[in-house]
Amino acid sequence: MDSRFLTLLLLSTGGLFAQNSTQAGRFVVEHPTLLNLGFEWAISGDANRNAKVDVQFRAVGETAWRNALPLLRIGGENIYRRRENLDYTVPDGFAGSILNLQPGTEYECKFQLNDPDGVSGQTSQLVKVKTRSEPMPYNGGRTLHVYAPDYTGTRIEPSFTGILQAYYGAGLGDWSVVWERRAQAGDTLLVHAGLYKPERNNYVDPMMAPFDGSMSLTLKGTVEKPITIKSAGDGEVIFDGDGNHRLFDVMASRYHIFDGFTFRNTDVGIFAGQKEVMGAVGLAVKNCRFEGVGFAVWTEYAGSSDFYIADNLILGREDRFRMIGWTGPMWASAGAYGSHGLKSYYAVKVYGPGHVIAHNAIAYFHDAIGISTYGTPESDPERRASSIDIYNNDMHLSNDDFVESDGGVHNVRVFNNRGVNAAQGGYSSQPVFGGPIYFYRNLLYNVPSGVSFKFSAKPAGIFVFHNTIIGEHVIRDPYSNVHYRNNLFLGRDTPDRGIMAWANATDAYSSDYNGFRPNKGVAAQYFWLGPKSGERNYEPKPGDWKTFATLAEMRAATGQEAHGMEVDFDIFEKMVPPDPTKRHAVYHAMELNFRLKSGGKAVDAGVLIPTVNDDFSGKAPDLGALEVGKPEPKYGPRWLTWQPFYR
Repeated sequence: MDSRFLTLLLLSTGGLFAQNSTQAGRFVVEHPTLLNLGFEWAISGDANRNAKVDVQFRAVGETAWRNALPLLRIGGENIYRRRENLDYTVPDGFAGSILNLQPGTEYECKFQLNDPDGVSGQTSQLVKVKTRSEPMPYNGGRTLHVYAPDYTGTRIEPSFTGILQAYYGAGLGDWSVVWERRAQAGDTLLVHAGLYKPERNNYVDPMMAPFDGSMSLTLKGTVEKPITIKSAGDGEVIFDGDGNHRLFDVMASRYHIFDGFTFRNTDVGIFAGQKEVMGAVGLAVKNCRFEGVGFAVWTEYAGSSDFYIADNLILGREDRFRMIGWTGPMWASAGAYGSHGLKSYYAVKVYGPGHVIAHNAIAYFHDAIGISTYGTPESDPERRASSIDIYNNDMHLSNDDFVESDGGVHNVRVFNNRGVNAAQGGYSSQPVFGGPIYFYRNLLYNVPSGVSFKFSAKPAGIFVFHNTIIGEHVIRDPYSNVHYRNNLFLGRDTPDRGIMAWANATDAYSSDYNGFRPNKGVAAQYFWLGPKSGERNYEPKPGDWKTFATLAEMRAATGQEAHGMEVDFDIFEKMVPPDPTKRHAVYHAMELNFRLKSGGKAVDAGVLIPTVNDDFSGKAPDLGALEVGKPEPKYGPRWLTWQPFYR
């Protein structure tokens, strides 16, 4: 054999082996949240994608290790939307979360990279990471007492009129920007009952906010010593914007807490960051009420991080008595009711790492909760939407979606939420940039579009576990690396619509242990797009789609849903689907029962998913969001004892 040919053959063969083996790269510990920890591990090689990373963890001081979900293999997926010039390819690596931990607890986390084709570099990682705790005031700081301009009673000293005088020592008129006596890290501004409403047209506005009525807060607290602005507890404290655009601007601040206020009559209650300019860090907004606002809390800045937005009641300006939407037939047929422009956008919208949005009750917005769509994520893990938790929120009547993870990169966790009435979509990933995004134990009711999960703009890397969906999942914009387990999808007998579409854009996908109720009278119930091994099919042709009348036919053709089943509404204690003929109807969560009937077909029909359903009762986990014998989660503010969205 020619020696030159032999040399080339050996080099070529060696190159192939090197390509399939895995080289470990940078390991990243993401910002911890209260309940979850996120990790990323860059790699090169592994062209045949058979490497894996096993994960174990234990609380510091414990001896036994527990298994977590393996990290998700990501890389090579093309996320794009041509009309906005978005074109991004996910770098090779692994990412994933250790879920459902305890706040304020340190954990040992162990990761092992394996590849039958060989591994090199540092192939094991052992790290200690502590989950966060709820932000609380610093007990050793000063207390500054704040009173409304019209207060005439006895004051507790040191006392101030309005927020800005206590915060900066601001004066009146031109002197409102003279800040010679600033609050300090660890201080608490204790705000007493009253109406705090800037007199915007008054040159000597007693709130020190002439002309625009906006209060800019720029000081710097710390994790241990936040600056706290808190209701004194002697009556309602109302911040009224008098119709202005921004009530509080905190985008230059660090570690501030707002606790126990009513915000109203403003476009943006708390503005916390502008893209490529500046953004807040460590903002906490809790136990507040927002009413008649266009936004409650909003940041677009990639460097905003570690927000805690929890236990708030947030009410927008959109129609309270009918579901409108913003496009298509619902919008058109609503014309008889008058003009329906954008009155309230998002209740909460964020970007950046480490945010927690939990236990809020939200209604009458275009979207309830969103991550900024943003575009191509930045390479710095400190400046992208990763390690974000959205949970136990109660969402009612959105003109678009309940939750949008649309700009998420890695380890966005959307769980234990309840959404009732959304015109265009329920839980959205439009797109996500590699993932994983976790959607688990969420409830959904009345999304007439049939888009219970809006996986659009070619998202990649999504886990869909244990959701109860009263409606269809039929969007056909291709996505990749999506995995379904233990969900319930129940059709509403919508005419000319099937129950489920799997729009797989690559050969990385899986679906099993799910329950489906087909729509009666519809021939094509299940839609399948499944590229062949190694294929990257982001532009499927119409003929690529396969349709099936039954789950059995789909299983035989694809090999998926080996343990899946068809179900009906008799699996519930009592559940009546929304009427598909009533386009603008509004339903109320307090009238709905999502609990499974004991002994029903969906009970004990699921599969074990570490850290997601380890605490199941019975022989195996149940399908859907609610396990028989377990208490239903508390949706919305934990202080709220009455139903906010009822007739």
